[in-house]
Amino acid sequence: MSTHALQIRDLTVSYTRIPALHHIEFEVRCGQCVALLGPNGAGKTTLLKTLAGLVAREAGTIHFHGREVRGATPDIAYLPQRGQIDWDFPTTVRGLVEMGRYLRLGWWRKYGPTDAAAVDGAIHSMNLEALQDRQISALSGGQQQRAFLARALAQEAHVLLLDEPFTGLDKPNQDTLKLTLRQLREQGKLLLVSHHDLPSVREIFDQVVLLNGELIAAGPTKETFTEPNIHRAYDTRIFSAVDHGVAV
Repeated sequence: MSTHALQIRDLTVSYTRIPALHHIEFEVRCGQCVALLGPNGAGKTTLLKTLAGLVAREAGTIHFHGREVRGATPDIAYLPQRGQIDWDFPTTVRGLVEMGRYLRLGWWRKYGPTDAAAVDGAIHSMNLEALQDRQISALSGGQQQRAFLARALAQEAHVLLLDEPFTGLDKPNQDTLKLTLRQLREQGKLLLVSHHDLPSVREIFDQVVLLNGELIAAGPTKETFTEPNIHRAYDTRIFSAVDHGVAV
């Protein structure tokens, strides 16, 4: 699976003729955990939604495993920010995870034993067996993240797009999520994660993509998460915050 590449070439996305992303181009692979970094308004969420087929591109191409991606695909799962989700929607944890099978089912195939087995496996992977009949509104923040990750696993997605997954989690749940991301990477998943806590980047991510409307830099964390690149993506006071361990 590590040979499976997600390739973004000359990607431009605009809202009402105003460019949000300009000619973005980089490549990442399965088996990597990638931080998507940049200031507010840099286009991080726009990029994730475009990769997921939720936002139309103006120009450019997206390929995964040698095939062009046009619209939603079962191979790519998007996990939105928790604040954007209606947690009062009347469904259980299992019901939420079952939604991950919809792209695999399509319009005509009925939910069957193979789908139920995929849901069971995803729930087990995220240690949600005891919570599978609970309403999603009754979950803690960490449990909510695990439920959405289980939905992505039930989808059998190779690429997981996570938008600010650590926001609002306490330290124990942050530590659990870090471990979960590490395990998913070791299973061969590609994780592209919008992230704002710069001091934790080196601990969590082996690759970095820096954005600010355009691509600033992309590559291994040790080579890419550098003072010059961060200065280019953010203003000059950000890097001193990283040095002093302050989240921004």
